[in-house]
Amino acid sequence: MYTVYDEEKNSFIQVEEPDSSLNYTYADYLKWKFEERLELIKGKIFKMSPAPSLKHQEISMNLSATIYNYLKGKSCKIFSAPFDVRLPVKNKMKDEEITTVVQTDICVICDDSKLDERGCCGAPDLIVEILSPGNSKKEIKIKFELYEEAGVKEYWIINPVEQNLITYSLHENGKYHNSGLYTDGDIITTLVMPGLEINVSAIFEK
Repeated sequence: MYTVYDEEKNSFIQVEEPDSSLNYTYADYLKWKFEERLELIKGKIFKMSPAPSLKHQEISMNLSATIYNYLKGKSCKIFSAPFDVRLPVKNKMKDEEITTVVQTDICVICDDSKLDERGCCGAPDLIVEILSPGNSKKEIKIKFELYEEAGVKEYWIINPVEQNLITYSLHENGKYHNSGLYTDGDIITTLVMPGLEINVSAIFEK
């Protein structure tokens, strides 16, 4: 069940599911009271996977801690879900104009002007997504295209089962290029955080 705001009745009502034929905005999103995790992608509702698994949480904590320690005293900041990342199209920055709000597992933001009390408005410099059993190929493709279009400089996809990750870097043509597949023992570097070196093995430690 979802609790949504009905403007005609001027009150909150319970519905089985938001109408999938309609397009929604961040202004609508702010009125909802979720009983499960949702994202808004180009005006459409996307259900997220259930609560992250233990392995998912361990990976997120390991990587977040490494990046957090590196960023101490630096201008960039790291955030982890739940954290609203609004991805406006061009200069459409008003709540009723924004149609995409995602919950990234980890993101790094180096431009303070994109941050406010509600999260981030604009493309993070780095987004990390940790795959879950519920992630479909369609969902992965949609996120890839979404972050590329928004101008996210680097996008990492972590596979907990295979214990590897793929990194993508945004080139001048506005397209992602595969920067590499990293597995046990490999060292990851990133242009977003020069000098940072991450051993893949440490990401998957229990």
